[in-house]
Amino acid sequence: MNASTGSDVVRIFVGCDPNDCDLEQMMVLEYSLRKHASLPLEICWMRLSTDRESPWFSDPASGAGWRTERWATPFSGFRWAVPAACAFEGRAIYMDTDILALGDIAELWRAALPAPAVVLARPDARSLRFCVSLWDCAAARAHLPALDALQREPDSHARCSRHFESHRELVGMIDPAFNCIDGEHLPIERIRMLHYSDMGTQFSHRHALARLAREERAHWFDGEVLPHPRADLATLFDRTLAEALANGRSLEDYRNPAPFGAFVKKSERGHRGNRTTRPTLGDRARRLFGAGPT
Repeated sequence: MNASTGSDVVRIFVGCDPNDCDLEQMMVLEYSLRKHASLPLEICWMRLSTDRESPWFSDPASGAGWRTERWATPFSGFRWAVPAACAFEGRAIYMDTDILALGDIAELWRAALPAPAVVLARPDARSLRFCVSLWDCAAARAHLPALDALQREPDSHARCSRHFESHRELVGMIDPAFNCIDGEHLPIERIRMLHYSDMGTQFSHRHALARLAREERAHWFDGEVLPHPRADLATLFDRTLAEALANGRSLEDYRNPAPFGAFVKKSERGHRGNRTTRPTLGDRARRLFGAGPT
């Protein structure tokens, strides 16, 4: 993949669905990122591909390329391939597509990443969150499997997560405001990147599910859809979506020219959400089962 390595261009790799389920999220993310950015952005939409030359290639029928059957999303394992996609040069930011920017991404891009850390991520109570992360691509090379190994091993996503959990000296702390999970009871003005992480309460469902129904297609998320507890954040998403459309954006700009088709992933019918969106259910589940991986 050709990608700029200049420090004046922010390289952002975004994990998203390959069958047009996430169009609203993609548009809101890009529009809000560019609205607040003080530096030029280079955005790579990371989605499963049938192109053998693509770093995101997968062929479920033959088992070649990425193995997705243990992933919670259609892009879970892609984050570990970002340094390889950059030829292990320069910096790169990874983020999930379910994010709305409220601050300047250049602040994260310029954040200190002192050795021995090779990535900035967010420590949670019992795990690390790499759903927004800043990579030193050259330094990360010694700590990540080769691209082909990442692709062919169904457990590579979990294995990489465990490796960095076991070597926390390799992980610097991201400013939590740049990965604010479902609002976390903070006022909007204190959030830099809103990550509406609970897949069951995502603001985009109201728009995407209706659109997909008209197109006679199903969404990749198969769990229960619930209202988000923060009405102000839901309003913010809808307002940003409308603002993007009013400023010339179109969902058609984000459609995959070569939709991937069927792929295998883990079912999310038992998706538990998080303490912010479902405090009672989340605490009960953790008492019963412990804190599972995200």
